[in-house]
Amino acid sequence: MPEVPNDASTLATDDTPQPTLESAPEQAEQAEGCCHPDDPDAAHQHGYITAKDNYLRRLRRIEGQARGLQRMVEEEKYCIDILTQVSAMTKALQSVALELLEDHMAHCVVSAAREGGQAAEDKIQEASEAIARLVRS
Repeated sequence: MPEVPNDASTLATDDTPQPTLESAPEQAEQAEGCCHPDDPDAAHQHGYITAKDNYLRRLRRIEGQARGLQRMVEEEKYCIDILTQVSAMTKALQSVALELLEDHMAHCVVSAAREGGQAAEDKIQEASEAIARLVRS
């Protein structure tokens, strides 16, 4: 069985260009009707969709790390080695979360801001709450 990497450096992403806040205006133009969870008839495309394969690859890698951690506990490995793997997995999850947040801000929040009104306020509040959860984690 493959060994679980001992640091987050092995979790680097590929060279796929990632959306940024600077590219948000172009993405928002393409995102008409995006991210309206309360309107089932709205065209819905999440901001992360352009990097979906990258996210899935990274999440599968994290899933493998979790299985590796279980195996380490079953095999009664040294505590510090297990904690090192927990740290690597945590960093990998945080990295995915931050990129998802950036995609959401650049795509969904910018699109809602262009619409203005209550939709914009709701989307900004939703993003603020997500940021608060990430900071507390």
